[in-house]
Amino acid sequence: MAPRDTQKLVAYCGLYCGDCFAHRGIVADLARDLRKELRTSRFDKTAEALSELSFFKGLSQYDECYAALGDMVKLRCKPACRGGGGNPYCKIRKCCQRKSYVGCWECDDFETCEKLTELETGHGAAVIRNIRRIRRKGLKGFLDGKRDWYVRQP
Repeated sequence: MAPRDTQKLVAYCGLYCGDCFAHRGIVADLARDLRKELRTSRFDKTAEALSELSFFKGLSQYDECYAALGDMVKLRCKPACRGGGGNPYCKIRKCCQRKSYVGCWECDDFETCEKLTELETGHGAAVIRNIRRIRRKGLKGFLDGKRDWYVRQP
């Protein structure tokens, strides 16, 4: 049985914020910890030396990797969508709020909504599948069952 407060983690688009790496902070924490260890170990010097060997050529891009980890540290979204987290300019959230919808599953046009197609790059067909599931099972059934975060497009 899904606790009532988990319903607050269902975004307007049908994604579940509790499944999101940014909401949980896992990627950000791991990236932060790895950067700290790399600094402590002075791995930049090790990477520089090892990159001379053909087997470790990839280490020649250590600086770019370290910078990418820095960007990953920023991948945090403490408040869920309904609490203002995620994209502050989200057209989906604004549309649902304007229409007083709990979520896109209350809209008869969700299957062809261009606002939802913006999420396809990062989530594939997951959004549409989740919305269909919520319409069929309700929020409680959705929370108690399978949820999608990323699904390849058919």
